[in-house]
Amino acid sequence: MSDQHQLPGDIRKLWPSEWPKFRDHLLRLDKASRRMRFAHGVSDSFIEDYAARMVDMSGIVYGYFEGPELRAAAELKKLGDTWGREAEAAFSVEQPLQEHGIGTELMGRVIRAARNRGVQHLCLSCLAENGKMRAIAAHFGAELRFEYGEIIGEIIPAGPNYFSILAEAVEDRFGYMMAVLDLHNRVLKAA
Repeated sequence: MSDQHQLPGDIRKLWPSEWPKFRDHLLRLDKASRRMRFAHGVSDSFIEDYAARMVDMSGIVYGYFEGPELRAAAELKKLGDTWGREAEAAFSVEQPLQEHGIGTELMGRVIRAARNRGVQHLCLSCLAENGKMRAIAAHFGAELRFEYGEIIGEIIPAGPNYFSILAEAVEDRFGYMMAVLDLHNRVLKAA
């Protein structure tokens, strides 16, 4: 297993206008990866609808980018109308990049974002045969239990502190700059 820092890409938050990148990433997932991400087989039209609602979900999506391409994503979704006690996490990594530590890096960002929003209970669910997700959840100390053919993981993030908030703020500034540069490059190519 190689370390994420040896990979050529960057991890940053996605901005609402980048939902097409999220859609394109999910559409590139192979059949098995789609099934592991959504706990059942899903069609292209399902993914189109799901990705288009990224803005409406009022969650946070972190992505692993190689150049302008989003190749992996981790989602933090609030359960309810506001950030509160509970949230849910999910992620997907395209097949060629699996087992390189990207999922673990993304999960770390999601846990920190949950922590900074006062989430006290972070839920993950996956199919029982999703050993990669179970391993990542266990890496972060998740309590795992079997329910109705799925594994439910629960992580209790630490409370926010100056360093966790500062780290997210610094990454957000960098991420925003990268998103603006990507938009600028797309506009230049279209002209």
